[in-house]
Amino acid sequence: MLDVYSMAVKLKNAQKNLEISSLDDRNDALLSVSKHLWLRREEILKMNEVDVSNAKIKGMKEGLIDRLYLDENRLSNILDNIRSIEKLKDPLWKSEKVWTHKNGMTISRMSVPIGVIGIIYESRPNVTIDAFSLAIKSGNSILLKGSSSSINTNIAIVNIIKEGLKNSRISEDVVFFVEDERREVADEIMNLQGLIDLLIPRGGKDLINYVVENSKIPTLKTGEGNCHIFVDESADFKMAIDIIKNAKLQRVGVCNACEKVLIHKNIKDKFLPLLYKELNDKVELRGCELTKEIVDVKLAYENDWYEEYLDYILAIKIVDDLDDAIEHINKYGTNHSEAIITNNLRNSLIFQKRVNSACVYVNASTRFSDGTEFGFGTEMGISTQKLHARGPVGLEQLVTYKYVIVGDGQIRK
Repeated sequence: MLDVYSMAVKLKNAQKNLEISSLDDRNDALLSVSKHLWLRREEILKMNEVDVSNAKIKGMKEGLIDRLYLDENRLSNILDNIRSIEKLKDPLWKSEKVWTHKNGMTISRMSVPIGVIGIIYESRPNVTIDAFSLAIKSGNSILLKGSSSSINTNIAIVNIIKEGLKNSRISEDVVFFVEDERREVADEIMNLQGLIDLLIPRGGKDLINYVVENSKIPTLKTGEGNCHIFVDESADFKMAIDIIKNAKLQRVGVCNACEKVLIHKNIKDKFLPLLYKELNDKVELRGCELTKEIVDVKLAYENDWYEEYLDYILAIKIVDDLDDAIEHINKYGTNHSEAIITNNLRNSLIFQKRVNSACVYVNASTRFSDGTEFGFGTEMGISTQKLHARGPVGLEQLVTYKYVIVGDGQIRK
């Protein structure tokens, strides 16, 4: 088994040919991989059963097991993402801007691959396929470091990906999976500056913060989602309840699920009992002192407002007004996805402008913060930072640019 340094060297060398490969070659490779993954789906699902069983034995909470679990339908949807990526336009060697210098030179800003991307992630085996597919289409080779909880599934998937690449014109060395589960290996990866160009941590707060604080490689922070829905005093109650139920209950273990509901004080006595009736038998409700005066919930403490539960838990807070809601979100949120339910245009515009998050919704569920839903094919994750990418990380976020200047003998005077 190769060590991570040897993997990175092979990835760097393979990327040199990948970045000059044709769109047809990259697309054919994706389709070959998709075909092989489907033909050998029983092998993948069998290994996933082992991982899920181990997770249950270890007491992993239900929401996280749901992220780990695969069945034939889920695998089919993941492979649909590959085919969606294959249909997208080539992100490489596109000119966003071309102009002519006064001396006659032509200056073009051209999109090019980042190079070698490393991703360190938890639980979700779909990330293995999604990250590989986006990387190859954008001309980047990729080093995958999954967690121990999905190790068997991921090994099976990457072995099959490599088989698919052998039946294409793209080298199988454009992707490697790190089977060594030791934390020291992650530390080695974070020190491979010069071989890995960008490192993406995707998972819980502890993983993300550890990578961001310790990596010597530039990082793209993704993942943690303490997402809020603010119900304004002008909100349509039925719309608000439907959106909250969808955002919280559709899948509790994902980063775009709603974790907190803020309610304008002027509607608390009417709206809160309706929301309680809909959710009390489905999730554990926690709330501020004002919430507890109206409905029977557990008291929410200060740490609750910071928490990304990824579980059947929802915290509720009564706020004074729009400004109070925005202040709360910007203090406790993770800059991921926030929503306002309102019929007041002015309030919706203020919310859009002042909430400091990658995705801001008006009268819609936070569950749409997703590369597939945004038309990106899929995503590497949701970036919660401002540079160099923000929101769902798709093909356009996995390229950088170079300036190409063409002259006919010009010299600077």
